[in-house]
Amino acid sequence: MLVLPAELTHAGANACLRMLVQGLRAHANAEVWVDAAALSRFDSSALAVLLEFRRECQASGKQVRIRNLPSRLANLAALYGIAELLAPAQ
Repeated sequence: MLVLPAELTHAGANACLRMLVQGLRAHANAEVWVDAAALSRFDSSALAVLLEFRRECQASGKQVRIRNLPSRLANLAALYGIAELLAPAQ
């Protein structure tokens, strides 16, 4: 399982995406799990990172599953009309 950092803002977005993509390469499973439980400080860059990571997963034939998406981030995704793309795993 890949884990998002406590802070994911514009300043750290590229580094976080690189970390996620490296983790993706190490996963042999068809599903890649991302845990967002630690994520407490973020801006819209967090959405951009998750969407780009989703594209990377799809390009690799894998599906991303997100756990513990903060409600504020889910609300922001809904505001932008992309909530269904980041639907938390059940």
